[in-house]
Amino acid sequence: MKEKNENNDKKIKIIPLGGLEKIGMNITAFEYEDSIIVVDCGISFPEDDMLGIDLVIPDVSYLVDNKEKVKGFFITHGHEDHIGALPYVLKDLNVPVYATKLTHGLIELKLKEHNLLKKTKRKIVKHGQSINLGGFRVEFIKTNHSIADASALAIHTPAGVIVHTGDFKIDYTPLFGDPIDLQRFAGLGKKGVLALMMDSTNAQRPGFTMSEKLVAKTFNHLFAENKTNRMIVATFASNVDRVQQIINTAFEFGRKVVIQGRSMVNVINIASELGYIKIPENTVIEVEQMKNYQDEKIVIVTTGSQGEAMAALSRMADSTHKTISIKPGDHIIFSSTPIPGNEKAVSKVINELSMKGATVIYQDTHVSGHACQEELKLMYSLLRPQYVIPVHGEYKHLKAQEKLAQEMGTDKSNIFVLQSGNVLQLSKEQGSIIGQVKANEIFVDGLGVGDVGNIVIRDRLVLSENGLIIVVVGIDKHNNQIISGPDVVSRGFVYVREADELMNKIRNVAGRSVEKCINNNISNWGKIKATIKDDMGEFLWKEMKRSPLVMPIIIEINR
Repeated sequence: MKEKNENNDKKIKIIPLGGLEKIGMNITAFEYEDSIIVVDCGISFPEDDMLGIDLVIPDVSYLVDNKEKVKGFFITHGHEDHIGALPYVLKDLNVPVYATKLTHGLIELKLKEHNLLKKTKRKIVKHGQSINLGGFRVEFIKTNHSIADASALAIHTPAGVIVHTGDFKIDYTPLFGDPIDLQRFAGLGKKGVLALMMDSTNAQRPGFTMSEKLVAKTFNHLFAENKTNRMIVATFASNVDRVQQIINTAFEFGRKVVIQGRSMVNVINIASELGYIKIPENTVIEVEQMKNYQDEKIVIVTTGSQGEAMAALSRMADSTHKTISIKPGDHIIFSSTPIPGNEKAVSKVINELSMKGATVIYQDTHVSGHACQEELKLMYSLLRPQYVIPVHGEYKHLKAQEKLAQEMGTDKSNIFVLQSGNVLQLSKEQGSIIGQVKANEIFVDGLGVGDVGNIVIRDRLVLSENGLIIVVVGIDKHNNQIISGPDVVSRGFVYVREADELMNKIRNVAGRSVEKCINNNISNWGKIKATIKDDMGEFLWKEMKRSPLVMPIIIEINR
């Protein structure tokens, strides 16, 4: 009895550093005494108001501050929102990465691009295998998802077992590979599960997620119906099973396949090398060889299903692709559903394609890779967790998971809908949020990481909405008098040639602002600039009901 009480006192900390307020940027730290392990390390894509931003990565300051405790990263699968930030984070945390074979191959591709391949220790893990690291034993369990080699993790800790499902669905008849290992989940449930962290993406959807075999039937039907035109299929580069389906169907109907999009080419090459895609001989051709075949003998598999501006399909749609132009009669299949926030971009691409005479198909050509309510209920029945921590989704998805857990018998006090940075401490006796760590978003803009913050984004928003006014004033170094100007330059505010009267008023306001400062013996340039900004802002709002970015420039003249 004494030993049991000691085990009850063991405490484990769970610290999500991303992935809770939105879909993407998944990363969670697990801490026990002097050991930290991290599950996943993903990116999210910029929202509409993040002007000029390429990627968003998690803030791992807490991990860097405790780097002597961090033992390694465990990756559930190879999607960008689970592996994309690894190259950025591993520059500050040189620890091993553990993943299954295909996931490992996709990670290696990223590390190679960032010259980290030789520096980073990596280990391929098989389903059913466990890794002992610090105070943890991490077991990889087979699941189904929209990419091969997806895993759930059973994290064995002194406080109890924590099951992290990763992204998953229950597919009893997957098109390729084995079904989810429900037996192992049942075995864990019998022994006792301290906490369950489960994918919440489809927690609002009743029923079951359809099998990937449904899409295979749809593709067969579409190819059989369309034997006279070129076909273009847009899907996620990482959806290896879907790409295999397209290649299989193209081969069956005697069509050649052209791969477009850098990420698509990279993923297919890796998946093919590792045996996750089997390409029939002489099926895939180079884009330059398309001219040797009739349109009805061609299938183009491309990126751009989310309307990404630089993706291959978007460039075809706006006529900027180097080698492929959309023709009237092309049949274009969107084999995906828009990620929340991408709907406008996808709609724009569909409209552009339709205006070029293409037929666009986007019904019944995709099934989700995430579990719906009945599958989630099955997992609750098998695992019977003491605590529930909804993960992967927007707040509404997490709340839907909370409701589902309550319906399945979990007490509301044992369900924790967390925010990024919360420190959740669990033991067999109790669970509670005991603190908060830094968990901001870090913006990646070109080669710059973190050098663009909220202030810069705010300035970009102002520039995009109201434009820029530059005020240039030359001031005598010795007597502080105005020598030249104020000269006013406008960009994106008004068309200067048709606004002479307004520009004269702006010059007068700027001049009065400088004179006011000189008359009050203010020689500090910062204060003069602030006065110009304030006066100009007030004037422009009264005059135009606009608030452009005002940039005063003072030139010191030595006469």
